[in-house]
Amino acid sequence: MKIVSGGQTGADRAALDWAIEHGIEHGGWCPEGRLAEDGVIPAHYQVVELAGAGYRARTKANVRDSDATLIISIAPVLTSGSRQTQLFAQAFGKPCQHIYPAMDWRHAIEAWLDSNAIQVLNIAGPRASSEPEISSFTTEVLEFTLQIYLQNL
Repeated sequence: MKIVSGGQTGADRAALDWAIEHGIEHGGWCPEGRLAEDGVIPAHYQVVELAGAGYRARTKANVRDSDATLIISIAPVLTSGSRQTQLFAQAFGKPCQHIYPAMDWRHAIEAWLDSNAIQVLNIAGPRASSEPEISSFTTEVLEFTLQIYLQNL
């Protein structure tokens, strides 16, 4: 398993931190200059700058180069970059699952993982400034996802 994201604060960064903590390979594309809302993405995150690219191109490349995308949010309706991520997944014909706390997300993830062979998982979601609780929810989701993933091996 490999976790990829764009390195933005919030869901992206929480996913990378989680992967590092668990010794899971991580990476992904980030905007030129390693841009994020809090400045430059720290070097210990193994994301690669996409030459000449901003957030939208980075998002598209991460969806394109992964097997599937898991969009994690607090709000039930996707907006902004999270919605664009979903649209890119549809355009590429890639499996995409959006989860949020008010739904039966554990069942949704279990069914989604059972029906999709995923080695490279793109994690996307809102920035920390938009949804301050997103980091802790992302960690909770990934802990559960790892359990299901290991059961399916």
